[in-house]
Formats: sequence, C-alpha cells, structure tokens
Amino acid sequence: MFTQSLPSIYYSPSWLPPSSFFVERSLSSSPSSFLKLDKSLSAKSESAGFFAVAMEVVTEEVAAVDAVMEVATDEGTGSRGSGRPKSHIAKFNKTAVQKEKKKKERTQQNSVSAATIGGSGNCASSMRKKVDDRIRMLIENGVKTRNRSMFVIIGDKSRDQIVNLHYMLGKAVVKSRPTVLWCYKEKLELSSHKRKRTKQVKKLMQRGLLDPEKVDPFSLFLESGAISYCLYKESERILGNTYGMCILQDFEALTPNILARTIETVEGGGLVVLLLRSLTSLTSLCTMVMDVHERFRTESHSEIVSRFNERFLLSLASCKACLVMDDELNILPISSHMRLTTVSSTTEESLPGAEQDLLSLKEQRLDVFPVGPLVGMCTTFDQGKAVSTFLDAILDKKVHSTTALTAARGRGKSAALGLGIAGAIAAGYSNIFVTAPTPENLKSLFEFVCRGLQALKYKEHFDYDLLRSSNPECRKAVTQINIYKQHRQTVQYIEPRDYLKLSQVELLVIDEAAAIPLPIVRSLLGPYKVFLSSTVNGYEGTGRSLSLKLLSHLEEQSQISGTIESQNGSFQKLELRESIRYSCGDPIESWLNSLLCLDITNSAPPISRFPHPRECNLYYVDRDTLFSFHKESEVLLQRMVALFVASHYKNSPNDLQLMADAPAHHLFVLLGPVDESKNTLPDILCVIQVCLEGQISRDSALQSLRIRRQPAGDLLPWKISEVFEDTDFPSLSGARIVRIAVHPYALGHGYGSAALDQLTRYYEGQLTDVTELDIKKANSVSVQVNVGEAAKEVSLLEETITPRKNLPPLLVHLRERLHESIQYVGASFGLSADLFRFWKKQKFYPFYICDHPNNVTGEHSCIVLKPLNTADIENTGTGPVGFLTSFYQRFKRRFVRSLTVRFRELDYKLVMSILDPKINFSKGEPSVSSSEDSTMLVKLLISADDLKRLEAYTGYRKDYGEVMDLVPLLAQCYFQEKLPITLSHLQASVLLSMGLQLQDIAYIEGKMKIEKQQILSLFRKVMTKIYKYLYDVLTKDYEPSFPRERAVSLTPHSISLEDDLEDGAKQIMEKTKAKNVGPLNPEYLQQYSIADREAGFEQALRSCSTLSSGGLISVKSNRDKAVKNNKTAESKKRKRKDLFVDFRVFHS
Repeated sequence: MFTQSLPSIYYSPSWLPPSSFFVERSLSSSPSSFLKLDKSLSAKSESAGFFAVAMEVVTEEVAAVDAVMEVATDEGTGSRGSGRPKSHIAKFNKTAVQKEKKKKERTQQNSVSAATIGGSGNCASSMRKKVDDRIRMLIENGVKTRNRSMFVIIGDKSRDQIVNLHYMLGKAVVKSRPTVLWCYKEKLELSSHKRKRTKQVKKLMQRGLLDPEKVDPFSLFLESGAISYCLYKESERILGNTYGMCILQDFEALTPNILARTIETVEGGGLVVLLLRSLTSLTSLCTMVMDVHERFRTESHSEIVSRFNERFLLSLASCKACLVMDDELNILPISSHMRLTTVSSTTEESLPGAEQDLLSLKEQRLDVFPVGPLVGMCTTFDQGKAVSTFLDAILDKKVHSTTALTAARGRGKSAALGLGIAGAIAAGYSNIFVTAPTPENLKSLFEFVCRGLQALKYKEHFDYDLLRSSNPECRKAVTQINIYKQHRQTVQYIEPRDYLKLSQVELLVIDEAAAIPLPIVRSLLGPYKVFLSSTVNGYEGTGRSLSLKLLSHLEEQSQISGTIESQNGSFQKLELRESIRYSCGDPIESWLNSLLCLDITNSAPPISRFPHPRECNLYYVDRDTLFSFHKESEVLLQRMVALFVASHYKNSPNDLQLMADAPAHHLFVLLGPVDESKNTLPDILCVIQVCLEGQISRDSALQSLRIRRQPAGDLLPWKISEVFEDTDFPSLSGARIVRIAVHPYALGHGYGSAALDQLTRYYEGQLTDVTELDIKKANSVSVQVNVGEAAKEVSLLEETITPRKNLPPLLVHLRERLHESIQYVGASFGLSADLFRFWKKQKFYPFYICDHPNNVTGEHSCIVLKPLNTADIENTGTGPVGFLTSFYQRFKRRFVRSLTVRFRELDYKLVMSILDPKINFSKGEPSVSSSEDSTMLVKLLISADDLKRLEAYTGYRKDYGEVMDLVPLLAQCYFQEKLPITLSHLQASVLLSMGLQLQDIAYIEGKMKIEKQQILSLFRKVMTKIYKYLYDVLTKDYEPSFPRERAVSLTPHSISLEDDLEDGAKQIMEKTKAKNVGPLNPEYLQQYSIADREAGFEQALRSCSTLSSGGLISVKSNRDKAVKNNKTAESKKRKRKDLFVDFRVFHS
C-alpha cells in the first residue's frame, strides 16, 4: 500500500485522515473485496504528477454499493498547489459495478509531504497543523491499560473530528475495527438508515445546500464503520452491550441517568466523545437550558440555576483521562493538567495475577460437570469464584441456604446468576423462580441462562423453549424457560409481591434486590435455596438498605451461632470487585462515581458520638456552595447522598440533578453540637429534602380539573384538588418533604422526629429572629450572574475554569434565615406500617391513598398533611387538622367504603391506625349525629326482621352466617362514629376484618393469632352491643306510653349503724307506748265495769254464753251515766283497783 505508514498525523480543520485507512480496512475485512484502478486514468495522472484511486467495496453477500468516493492524492516534492481539489462521485448499479460516468482532473503543481483527502474551501488557504501528542498518547495509553478515555469537543464543527479520533483509536487497537454507539436526542442530520441517508444527501446537493467535498468523507466513515444509533429516550435497550466508542451529542437532552448508562457501555481502551456544538465558551454551559428543566419549573418557581452543569464542568478538570478541546483539536486551558507521558508498554501488575488465578480455577474445575463448562465461560476470577460457589450450593444437599452476591455496576452479577441457574437445571432442579423489579432487569440473566445451557449441550427448540412477555411495556422480555430434556423443568419470572406463590419452589433467584423494598425481600426468603444479587452503587435505582440491614442481620446470625449454620439456614456473602469491560482503577469510572455520587459505600462514616436530640440543630444548606465543587462542599454532598441511598430503596443519579437545579427544592441537615475549635464537619444525623409547592392561580386549577391533566410539579396541590374537586386549596402555599433520611447507625434515636419538629417550628416562624430578617434579605446577591458576565470577556482558548469564590456560607442556622410563608407541610410515600406510624407520630394525617398498588413494590401511595399554626389563614375547622377538617372527614368516609373492594389486603393494624376510630364512648355521650338523625338512620339501616335476626343471634338461636349480610352496613356506620358503642380494640379489629374487609375466620385467625372460638365470641359480643343500641333507639318513641317503675335510689346513710339502731328502737318504743295508751285509759274501760262485785260478775258471766277465739268477753256496764260523772275522788281510787281486776280478766 502506498500509504501503509505515515510519519505523523496531520490534518486541516474539518479535513479527514488518509483514505488509505478506509481502503485498507475494507480490504482486510472482506476476502472478496478488491481495489479497481483505472489504468488510463493512472497513467495520465502519473504523467501529470498525481494519480487517482477509485475505491469500490464489493462483497459476496451484498449485491449493491450505494456510493464510492474517488480519492485523489499526489506524489512529488515542492510546495502545495493553488488549485481547488474536487472530488468525484461515481454512481453504480445495485447489481453490478458500472463504469464511471464523470471524470474530472485535478491540477496541482506540487504535492504535499503527507496524503490527505477531501477538504472544505481552498487548499492554499487551509492551515495544516500537527495533532497534539497528548491526544495520541491518551488514546494509546488507554488501549494498552484497558482504561477508557473521554474527549469533550466544543464548536460548531466538532462532529468533523470524530473521524480523526476514530482513526487514531483504530490504529492503536490491534483487534477488529472499533464499534461505535451514536446517541442523540431527536435529529441526526443524516439518517441512520443507509439508503435514506444517501437520498437525503442527493436532495441537499440538488438544492445547492450541501458541499459534496464536506460530506463525502464523513459519509464514508458512516458507511464503512459499524455504527449503532440510539435515541436518548431509548437508551435502556443498550444495557448489556459493549462498544469501542460512544458519541454523545445534544448535551441539553442529557440526564445523569443517560450519561452513566451510555458511558458504561464503552469497553476498556475505548473513547467517550461529548459534542458541544452550540457553545462558544465553557462557562455558557452553566447557563444552558436543559430539557429536564422544564419538569422542574412550576407556576410559582420558574427561575432555574444550572448548578449541576457547573459542577460537571469543574469536574472535567479533575478527570485524569479527559481532554477538553475545540473543534480544531486545540486543547483548552481546563485540560492543562494533562502532560506528555510515556506510553505504557505493559498492563497493570494486578491483571496478570488475576488472569493466572482464573486460568488455574478453570483447570481445576475442567473435568467436573456441570461446573467445568460454566466456570470456563467466566471472564474474571471474581466471577469464576461466584459461579463456583453458586454451583457448590446447588449440589449441596442442604435445602435451606442463602447466597448473597453484591457488586458495583458492570461486574457480571447477572451473568453469574444466569450460569448458576443453568447449573441448577443440569442438577435436576424442577421449579426455579426468578424475580426482579421488572422483567427487563432480567435480560442479561436469561441471556446467560441460555448460554450456559448451550455450553451444557442443550439445544433450543429441542431441549428447551423460551416464552416472552406479551406486555408491551416489557418489550418482549423473556419471562419463562421450559426445559424437557430429562424431565419437566421450569425457570419462571414472578413479581416480587407474589411471594405467596413460592410454596413449591426449589430455587429462588432475586436479581437487583436493592431496588425492591426491604419488607418484600424479607417475605421472599423461606425454607429453600435463595440466590440474591444487589447493586451496591449504580444508576439503575438502587439503595443500600438491603446490605445495611438484611445482609448484616443474616451475617450476624451466622456469627452468633458459631458456625455457618443459623436458624435461617446457611448464609454466604460474595462480592465482585473486578470489572468486566475495563480494568480496575479506570479513571472514567472514578470520575463518574464522584460526579454522580455513585460510590458512596465509605461516604457515611460511623458516628463518633450520639448527642441527645434536644442538643441537635437543624441547618439550611446553601445549594450554590454545595455544588461549587469545593473540597469541603464535596465531602458534605457525598455524605448527604450516602444517607439518602442508605435509607431509601429507590435512588437514581437524576435525584442529584433535582437537588441541584430544581428552584423549589431546599436541603436541611441535622447536626449535633458544633465544636468551633475543631475545623471539621460534624456528623450528619439526618437529611431532609423539601419542595415548596402551591400558589397556583384559580384559573390554572379550573383548567386542570377541566382537562383532567396535572402539570409537572406541585404534587400535593394538584392531587388534593383532583381528589376533592376543590379549586381553593392549590392557591395555598405548602412544603412537601421529598425525602428524609437518618444515619443508618443512628436509627431509632429520635433524630428524624427532632428534625421534623424543628422544621415545622421553623416554617411556623418560631425559630426566626425578626430583627435579622431585613439584613439577611438585603445581603443576598446572585453569584451566578457574575460568573456569566466574566465569561464573556475572554476567548475560548484563554478561558480558565476554577471554582467560584466569595460564596455564601455552606450551612446557615435556621435562626439566621428568613422562612418561606406556608400554611401546611405534607409528604407522599409508599404506605407501610412503619412509615405511617412515623408520620402519625409527628401529627401528620392521611388525606389520600391511591386505589391501585405500585407494580413493583405493591404499596399504595399515601399523602399526609399537617396544617401549620400561622396567621396567614383563618382556622375555621376544629380538631387536630384545623382548616383541613372537611377534607379529612371526606377521606375517612371514602376510605371506609373502599375497604371492601380496594384495600382488602391491607393489614388490619394499619387500617385501624389510618381510620383512628373512636371506640370508647362514655355513658350518655352523644354520637356524631343527633338523636333524631340516629333514629332515622337506624330505621333506614335495619328493618324489624333484621332486628329479630340479630336478637336470635345474640340469644344463641342462630349461627353467625345468618347475620353476615348486616355486618358491612353496621361496620360502616360504626367506623363513621354513627353508632356510639364502646368496644375494645380487639373487638373493633374483628368488626373491621369481618365487616369492612370481608375476611373469613381462617384469615383472621392467622393474622390475629387467636383461636376461632375466641373470634366468634368477640364477634357475638359486638353484635350484642349493637343490637342493644338499635333496640333502644327504635323503642324510645314508645317509652312514654308505658308505666314506669319508681326508681329506687340507694344512697349511703349519713349516721352509723349503732345510732340508726338506737333511733329505731326509740321509735318502736314510742309507737308501742302510743298504741297502748288507748286500752289503758280508765274512761275507756269504764264501760266494762260491774257495779255489784261478785253478784254482778256472776250475772255477767251467765249472760255470755260463748267466748271469742281470743278468750275475751265483753259485758255492758249496768251503772248509770250520771253516777259515773259524779264520782268522787274515793271512787276513782276504787276504779283503779277494778281496772287491775278487769285487766287480769282481759288476759285470761
């Protein structure tokens, strides 16, 4: 080849590398390709001092070639010519190569010392410069050390330099031509389809809008290289793929998720090229409007400050493998830290040892089936050990065991799990279940299951079949593998919340367990083998709660037992540290982890001292200083993100951009007592992220209700307005607690409650000193504007980027900052017993619970609110929720009615906590409704026949099934406090489960851990109390027509028993004396006197023939009344004698 080697790389602005590279690659890539030269043209060209080469690439598999570039180069010595170079485009038939239709000669008097192609403008006016050696050395060093390199190109012609970088990468890579991944937002300017791109170029040329000399070299690069095109919104489909070069254009559409996802696909030694075509200076990146900013804006908060872009720009200077250049490959001052270094001739010292260990492991397991073939597929020693450990656990006879695999992103966890499943199939396991947040997360796992089966001599369609999901959202992901070579075997995907289906499972594989809520992961564990993988740091939405809580708990149980065996079975923990795609210590990985706070395993150090919550203070974090890329700011930022990741199961790099750029978001940290003598940052005990919402106009609220579509942001106002059909609530101002995280080593110490209490009092104005408000507000200035103005004064080649100075304090005490005027504080979270208990303890009350559970977590979204005691709004309500009382009552009524249909599966304890019913009514205390309303309600609620059935059930004459149709209505009335009946908490729980959730006795028996007879006894007592109340209400109208018994009041005596007895004796004696006074009266007895003593007495006895039953006789006096009245004193004495005689006769 006439251009086999070049003395050095030269280029002109927008010119391309020598075409011989493409000719040479084309010939070597296809055995049937050939180079056709026009002999007459060559002879004529040589006589004129130059020759022309017509390149045609024809393959046996492809019958047509769209376009061929004719390249002209000249040989000789002297100065360059003055003629304008022109390229020739030859058109060929699709079935055969046609002859040239047009030939144009180039006239040059002298040739150049190196071969070049194409060009824009006049060759004489184009300055050729030598490429900076640092660019070539960075690429070559990266290829030899398997480290990635990154180039940031700024300028309108930055795209033209892609071919130059790809050419240098191809020369450094010994293996095949590097593949390219091109990611963009919407438009590529040239179609990714080959034929469409050719037609598009022809149309532009016909209109005179395109210079063919500028397009042809780039088109040749597009057609000759293996380029994959991907939209940013479809970047998830490239996960698991590997490329040699990644091109990112349309910077305004990039998000942290997309940035990490695309860079992760580049292999070791590859290039990451970031094109910034629309920028004239680096600092203009700080004011660039990103597409994601549209979602951050709200009606009351619309000013965006690009703090994330500023930190991204400053981080480029700290990256050891990044060069920032203009569109002429001039290295800018921000990359002045890159110096000329010698090219490394050997790889890192650790790599040969790791490779040797991997080879030794493969040799040891070579003859062991099925371990040998599967371990032979591993690419790193860590992966080989993991697969070997999985297979040992599979072949072990122990039924109950758990093996956990943790690693960072790109270490081969899913591949190791897939090979382990293939080994389980070969070992005869029949029922294997696989779970993950979504079926798309299992793409790599099922792929390596199939690869492992193929290595074990299984053939698709003969020995196994694949079943794909019919759900359009899953994009035809594999969800099941049916194997029938030896016997019926199944590898099936289940959703994480379907853990009740694991009754017959033999092996359960949980992939990306960190993205699943911890309670669900605990429920998935059971008396069977479990393989569990977790991404400790990554960009797919991960958290560290799994490794900090569950794995640590299992590991502690194993250590306490003294052996590997614990009461939950054996437990093993593995970790993968060696990357698959690139070498350890890759500078791009380190830079990306630092930029996006991905590697935060060591960012949350243990707490040295646990102060009392009353001693802690809440501080406001200034975001301008936090994202300024200063050393102290970076330490605080890494620790804050570490706490969020450690506390939440769902995290994403996009959360970092939300924290930085969203205008309505604010950050607070809870710190212990600060020792001013020590210049160190105290331990962060709690972090709170708050979003200010509300202040929405009434017209916007009406329009949103009319079109049934909510704008981005303002979650609480829009949702409350939609649920309650209210247009006044959005006009209020509130604060939504987006995330709250407590240090993992300080859980349960009350720091979260203390932080929420101080935050609430701060917004109520109890912590702010009024005398300092005006001073603080007057001194606040916008630092961002000063940076933008300073950037306009220098050019791109003279621009230096350094962290800003004169920044406000990083931490501000709440007493020194003006609080925003808000009327309520709220939060939205996945409903669980622990979280709801925490918010209820802080006097937050529920106002909305989503009817449908989350597809991944199985949790219902819940919104809680707490009204603030401020003078901004009139408190017209009563109770703990103040002016939100009407909303709260409407929510409770709706929730009670929905329990029968949508919330049956909620735990009865959680439902009781949400309803918080009044179950203790004192005697005579009225219910919510009046007596007349209660009577009307009972008459509408129950009939006379229903009341008779209740009476029969309470009288043990009917079974409980005879009255179950009445229980839902009665339960709804009771939990709406319309039946003032006092019940115990257990009785109310039984009524809730049977009446509102319609659960059977067996379900209640399992949940409440009580026997069936006790449940029925509690239910009968409840029905008895309800029947008595209903009977009393229905019969109280008839009570006045019936006679009433006099009520006997039993009050204690005011005198003692002895005194009472003495008084009683006296009264009896007085009554007896008074009764005996009459018969003993002489005048009364005179009528029975006898005048003649013996004769008269005998005569009286003869006249009385009969005696009474009492033995008494009565005789009539025979003395004259006048004599009786004229008795003397002597006769009175004699009468007294007669009285005693008669008295004896009376007793006889």
